[in-house]
Amino acid sequence: MRTIRITEFGGPEVLRLVQAEVPEPGPGQITVDAAYAGVNFADLKARSDGYRVPSLPFVPGLEVSGRVRAVGPGVEGFRPGQAVAALTPAGAYAEVVVADAATAFLLPDGIDPRTAATLPTVLPTAHALLHEVGRLRAGESVLVHGAAGGIGTVAGQLARAAGAGAVYGVVSSPAKAEHALAHGYDEVFTGEDFAADALRATDGRGVDLILDPVGGDTLRRGLGALAAFGRLVSFGNASGDEPWQLGQADLIGSGRSVAAFSVLALAQSAPGTLRLITERALNRVSDGTVKLPVTAEFPLAEAAAAHTLMGGRTSTGKLLLRIAD
Repeated sequence: MRTIRITEFGGPEVLRLVQAEVPEPGPGQITVDAAYAGVNFADLKARSDGYRVPSLPFVPGLEVSGRVRAVGPGVEGFRPGQAVAALTPAGAYAEVVVADAATAFLLPDGIDPRTAATLPTVLPTAHALLHEVGRLRAGESVLVHGAAGGIGTVAGQLARAAGAGAVYGVVSSPAKAEHALAHGYDEVFTGEDFAADALRATDGRGVDLILDPVGGDTLRRGLGALAAFGRLVSFGNASGDEPWQLGQADLIGSGRSVAAFSVLALAQSAPGTLRLITERALNRVSDGTVKLPVTAEFPLAEAAAAHTLMGGRTSTGKLLLRIAD
């Protein structure tokens, strides 16, 4: 079978198409004849910095859609030929992908493989950020960094469907602002003074919930844009800055709180909980509440081009690799 493999860390050029043996599922696993694989920023971090890479050689890829090829010992509820999507710790850039059955999901009617490949990381992440971790209530305001990316595109729509009073986004360019405004956002800020913009938009009150994948100084400044009893949820550190600490004195004045979330960590620590969140979130796709546009698609052999596009920070929506011919 064909797969994308890295044997060293570096730029997109280290992604190489190679031939490999077809894997077999172990206990509690399935294999998937892949149709599409999602491209995520975490894949770029793995390729360049070794993020979540246990050893080399390494096959990137966190999400895959396709059909069940084989079922390992002890697996129930799956059989060959079923349409599935799966969240994987790695390995999705391949024609046959091994996935834990605990983080594989049968596709509801109406969700095609191309759409399904956009969902395993983005959809449960956005749902958990807003509901399970952020505890959004109807009428509250939300601010989302990276509003034109995959998670941001979904979060805007989910927040709107949940009855948010106002949904604000932060992006890096006017083109990205246009994309975000078409996917649930009331107002999108493009400058670095997002905290001042948020305070202006809320008449000085601040926002009730901030979703932040950037970290570093952006996260610190976000605290100043929170309303009383506001919540800030960190779900990444795209800035690459050193983590910083805060204590009771930073939060006690207005009853603010800070939380964190990682869908990959949840998949390891509580896969049953992840399944419940994902199944709830998939219903929002089935009923038409959420649409995640695929804005670029590349054949598997051109994975480096997909990484180059995403690394340029100009992409919106979701990028895919097409695996099946």
